[in-house]
Amino acid sequence: MSRIFPITSIVLSLLIIVPRPATGHFLVLRPTSDVINGGARSVGFQIAFTHPMENGPIMELGPPERFGVRVAGKDRDLKDRLRPKKVQGKTTYEALVELERPGDHVFYFQPAPYWESGEQTMIVHYTKVVVNYAGVEKGWDALVGFPVEIQPLVRPYGLWTGNTFRGVVLHRGKPLPFATIEVEYLNEGGRVKAPNDAFVTQVIKADASGTFSYSMPKAGWWGFAALVPGEEKMKSPSGEVVDVELGGVFWVQVVDMQ
Repeated sequence: MSRIFPITSIVLSLLIIVPRPATGHFLVLRPTSDVINGGARSVGFQIAFTHPMENGPIMELGPPERFGVRVAGKDRDLKDRLRPKKVQGKTTYEALVELERPGDHVFYFQPAPYWESGEQTMIVHYTKVVVNYAGVEKGWDALVGFPVEIQPLVRPYGLWTGNTFRGVVLHRGKPLPFATIEVEYLNEGGRVKAPNDAFVTQVIKADASGTFSYSMPKAGWWGFAALVPGEEKMKSPSGEVVDVELGGVFWVQVVDMQ
């Protein structure tokens, strides 16, 4: 026993000090529905910065740079619709947006840069989601001009569980070969238990044309984050010059077939 105890202590110590793999930061831009029909004229949003698959924690969202929608080739500023809401003591946002005309609405959100002290990096996630209104299907692949952006190659609503989402990663308007894309499930309530850390964030690579695909195995909301190192440095809250992570995030919902 005297020999076993020290070895056990060493193993336990190593398990304690070995860091877990980093899990994905995702800006969640979740509408009440991705298809609005039946006389409804508005859509609500929940907006938070979090680890979706792990159901938290919530991270502080500063005042956003942009919140808007593109429909029929025109942009509409929606920052005045945002309402801050404290969750776990951190700032998130809610919004209720009136839909003015039928068609595909590309909603987009540009947050204030977030300081991730654990990675010594500033993070900016340019995020989009598409809502169809009144059955007019035109414009779901419209771009909004973000530095990093996912352009869907599959209509991003009306998707069954098991459908495959395909998209192109664009950096400065051009396809980005072999881009890294992180994928996470919005695990509300923490009902899905990952067997181990490798299941928390799925990681895929785009091909030489910047195109990627992923088949979604469970009903709910899925986030795709194309990650690119920022070309310009930023200053941390303490004034140090640090690296920047840019993310182009896109959200889609899949539904079980009854």
